[in-house]
Amino acid sequence: MITRLTPQDASFYRLESSSNPIHIGSLAILRNTAPGVDGPVLDYERLIDLVESRLPLVPRYRRKVREIPLAMGRPVWVEDSRFDISYHIRRSALPGPGSDEQLYDLVARLASRPLDQGRPLWEMYLIEGLSDGRAAVFTKSHSALVDGDTALEIGHVILDNSPLPRVLADDAWRAPREPTDVELLAGALSQLAAQPREAYGVVRDAGSSAFGVVRGTRMAMQAAANAVRAATSGAPDSLLNTRTSRSRRFDVVRTDLEDYRTIRRHFDCSINDTVLAVVTGALRNWLLSRNEALVESTNLRAVVPMSVYVDGDNQLTPASEVSSFLIDLPVGEPNPTMRLSHISHATDAAGRARKRVRARTLVHLAGFAPASLHAMSVRAASTFADNTFNLVITNAPGPQTAMYIGGARMLEMYPVSPLLRNQTLNFGLTSYDGQVFYGLNADRDAMADIDVLAASVHESMEELLGACL
Repeated sequence: MITRLTPQDASFYRLESSSNPIHIGSLAILRNTAPGVDGPVLDYERLIDLVESRLPLVPRYRRKVREIPLAMGRPVWVEDSRFDISYHIRRSALPGPGSDEQLYDLVARLASRPLDQGRPLWEMYLIEGLSDGRAAVFTKSHSALVDGDTALEIGHVILDNSPLPRVLADDAWRAPREPTDVELLAGALSQLAAQPREAYGVVRDAGSSAFGVVRGTRMAMQAAANAVRAATSGAPDSLLNTRTSRSRRFDVVRTDLEDYRTIRRHFDCSINDTVLAVVTGALRNWLLSRNEALVESTNLRAVVPMSVYVDGDNQLTPASEVSSFLIDLPVGEPNPTMRLSHISHATDAAGRARKRVRARTLVHLAGFAPASLHAMSVRAASTFADNTFNLVITNAPGPQTAMYIGGARMLEMYPVSPLLRNQTLNFGLTSYDGQVFYGLNADRDAMADIDVLAASVHESMEELLGACL
């Protein structure tokens, strides 16, 4: 099966560089022991069998990207005739008993590496050797691969809501013959003949630039960015914006969902507002630790793509869309109550003009995993010009009941969202089973003190909870 990349998929595919890999990461930490089970619950062979049985639910994970000769059209998805699942699912081990810090350092190294563009654009790692009988599964999926509607992130399909994995029908997939370059070119020319306007653009640009076919997409994105720039001033100068290196740092924060609900009830705001207020306070404390001069009017501008929480009967579910907006975080405000008030008013105003991306497929998928929502969030963030914001904060609700991978109970789940150009920090948040997990992905050179920022999240939460007394 051959399908052409959408303009946005093609844009993501082109924008990747060695210093800015554009893949969505997801880290799941598992309890890999169980009473009466001799050895690990989930081992490498069982993970391969599990993923292989679920690939029919995410068929794009068997497809790779092929360029059209002479750049005569957008690239296409084709079935990979040499698809080898053992290439994509890999095994790694920490020197036991492996610490959490060793795990995060390994995740940072894995997140730094671009995916192989000659194969389907994903990798999965079973990481063994963690202390207390735990294991981890780290997944990388290219942002061009996951659109949250026609193509979901593989975490959606390997999670089960019971220790007994669901059984699917046997997969009859066989590796097909791949099209030749001549066949791809003939198909592209046939399509261009049926669409003269697109043909004119390709013929005009193909001879001078291999990227000519996506120029229309870039122009459309630039027009949107210009509109944003006209409506808002540039982002404040910040040490969060500099040229990124090829290496990353990764750290995590674990918090209780009930604390956010306590603050929400006390101040009559949304959980999203509470999340942003906690992040703002953490950024303030971190900046102060760096001896940054802050005045009351100091702001950091964040692009905030998030699935809106609907909180009822102790269940968080996403609304039917992912929304994206720019918001100023009042890091100069010393009073945590005032910070929350500023944010609540700002999000209310932004809500009337935010950009929305439909997420119908995600909402109606039972036991959904949030990685697809994070992928959609990164897509939404990328439509803003990079000089209009200082950082990205992605926020997606996950399931509030225990989930399992191959029978091993998932204890924690962390997003590992990519850094966009000239962005040195990304806050990713996911709620799961009564907790909210932060994944902090940062540039290694610019953020040597990422642990200070992680600790500042707890300080900020304590400030807000103290204001509720």
